[in-house]
Amino acid sequence: MRMCELLIGLPEVNVRAVHDESAGPLRVHVESRLDQGWCRACGVRGQVKDRPAVEFVDLPCFGRPTRLVWHKHRWRCRETACPATSWTVTDERIAWARAALTDRAGRWVTLQVGRLGRSVNEVARELGCDWHTVNDAVLAYGEALLAADTDRVGRVDAIGLDETLFFRQGRRHTKQWCTSVVDVGGAGRPAKLIEVIEGRTAKTVSKWIDAQPAPWRRAIRYGVLDMSGPYRKVFTDSLGHAVQVADPFHVIKHANGKVDECRRRVQNETLGHRGREDDPLYRSRRLLTKAHERLDETGHTKLMGLLEAGDPHGDVRMTWHAKETTRELYTVATPKAAGVFIDELIADMTDSEMPPEVRSLGGMLRRWKAHIIAWHRAKVSNGPTEATNNLIKRVKRVGFGLTRFRNYRIRVLLYAGKPNWDLLPTITPR
Repeated sequence: MRMCELLIGLPEVNVRAVHDESAGPLRVHVESRLDQGWCRACGVRGQVKDRPAVEFVDLPCFGRPTRLVWHKHRWRCRETACPATSWTVTDERIAWARAALTDRAGRWVTLQVGRLGRSVNEVARELGCDWHTVNDAVLAYGEALLAADTDRVGRVDAIGLDETLFFRQGRRHTKQWCTSVVDVGGAGRPAKLIEVIEGRTAKTVSKWIDAQPAPWRRAIRYGVLDMSGPYRKVFTDSLGHAVQVADPFHVIKHANGKVDECRRRVQNETLGHRGREDDPLYRSRRLLTKAHERLDETGHTKLMGLLEAGDPHGDVRMTWHAKETTRELYTVATPKAAGVFIDELIADMTDSEMPPEVRSLGGMLRRWKAHIIAWHRAKVSNGPTEATNNLIKRVKRVGFGLTRFRNYRIRVLLYAGKPNWDLLPTITPR
């Protein structure tokens, strides 16, 4: 039996028996050697009342699901006048109160699901237990780990906000959104997911930011935007001192959208229908969104030929040139030069003779002028936020969709929030 005690690796327990059932899990029966038989009320030595057996899911043994059957000692006081009734031996090193897994199994499943990104169902099959048993343990230990890791977030210099689709609710599949708050890094610091907030309105995000410590909020110098109105309001209301930076990717994406919008308009005006396989403008749609420097001589010749055939008034070509000129904004070296460049660009684009899509693009540049120029000082983008969203989507795919925000938040923060996993052996589950 001493060899069995060494094999199970639990402190101060005696192995009473091992039941090997061919059709079920391996059951290891243990009892604690802790001496907790003294009455806490009067100090008299108690007597054993009974030994209830409590079964816990444990780590697999020799590739088989295992159950730990703990025969607890329930004591009662010998003194009839003592107010104490009975008490049971407890040992959190074996299992916590009201837990379904042993302590070591609870920490192991949290590591498997949270850090390695395995599905709860996969881990539950390996342990031979119910999905809820594993998920409850991940939530309990995961929340405790995130609460204990007070240094996880730290000082933040630039913060990014972006929305992610949480799930679709009801018969109408109404979209439920949440907001990712990301430290976008910079100065050699890696990006990190700070928090996930339910909803994407300015009110809910501002409420979370306002609840953070004032020194932490004052340390934020830049707020990176994907040109979203609600998130712009968040930075204005809750981080008024931070410089707002328009993400370059979304600026160019907006310009590409105007090219596509102009192409579809001209297509309908000239041919009277949506783009078809043989239509010149439809065939040019991918070439129009490519960067000019990525087009080789053959690609450039093909694009010019298609525009010549399908763009009689030159509207699409003009919008394409406006998009390429907008891209040149990010080759300018200094904020001052960028300011001069964008002023000239806005003046040219808003000319009354320009196509409506170009004028609309010029209006966007006017509205976001300060935010675009700020990039030339900060050199931060929302790229790390988009990369974090990819990690979040991986958690959703592994979980085949998550419908409870608490499950979603804990799973996402454990996987993408980079907690200190060295703290896992030291935490107390909630």
